[in-house]
Amino acid sequence: GGAAMAAVRDVEIDPEGTFKYILVRLQRPGGGEQRDVVRGTKAAEFHNHIFEKVNPEMQKLGYECKCLGGGKIDHNSKDKKIRVFGLSTGYGKADHSVTVEILKKVYTDYEITWSDDKK
Repeated sequence: GGAAMAAVRDVEIDPEGTFKYILVRLQRPGGGEQRDVVRGTKAAEFHNHIFEKVNPEMQKLGYECKCLGGGKIDHNSKDKKIRVFGLSTGYGKADHSVTVEILKKVYTDYEITWSDDKK
């Protein structure tokens, strides 16, 4: 139960650069346990590419996935800054404030901000 969900990392994003990200809700079928995770990578040309990778991985672990929206992340590891902004055309805009809270769990010594700016 909880162990498998705990094994899923809160955040998997590229260590540097600007890239697309999505906010994904994981849920056990039939309700109950759920949590939101952040996934982002430069390798994804479109937001759905990220979801298409995450979804089968999570299904194997017994979760249903729902994309709550997307945007972009600008990750500056040198200055320890992350900026969350923009939106996904396909999935709509994620709640960036939620994304920031999740990022803060992992990047505890970073300055993390968000805005509705497109760039």
